[in-house]
Amino acid sequence: MTPDLTYLALTAALSSVLWIPYIVGTIQTYGSNPDDYRVPPERNLPPFLARANRAHLNLTEGLPVFAALVLVAHVSGEASALTAAAAAVFFWARVAHAIVHLGGWPYVRTLAFATGWMALMTILWEIFT
Repeated sequence: MTPDLTYLALTAALSSVLWIPYIVGTIQTYGSNPDDYRVPPERNLPPFLARANRAHLNLTEGLPVFAALVLVAHVSGEASALTAAAAAVFFWARVAHAIVHLGGWPYVRTLAFATGWMALMTILWEIFT
């Protein structure tokens, strides 16, 4: 497997476990009421749970874009050492983003997000140039 695809798989794996802090924290805080599954209650979440939910949702929103760019680069033959490096940067930026988002460090979170976005733009650049 190419490095680009490896980092795509790792990012998908990160997304598949990033929901755990939110769900575990919600159950610990509010319990597990079967009625909540029918119509989820509107809750004022504690700050950590709100951040955990947003961290997961943010990666869930970014993963399709990353996947599309990596797959297009791979299928079109445009994958290169630069796209591999950009895929690695994206993955590690998303790991950092999740950690700092859960920790509540806003300015570092923005830096991690912007780093991941620049990695996406690098892959896009390689596809079209």
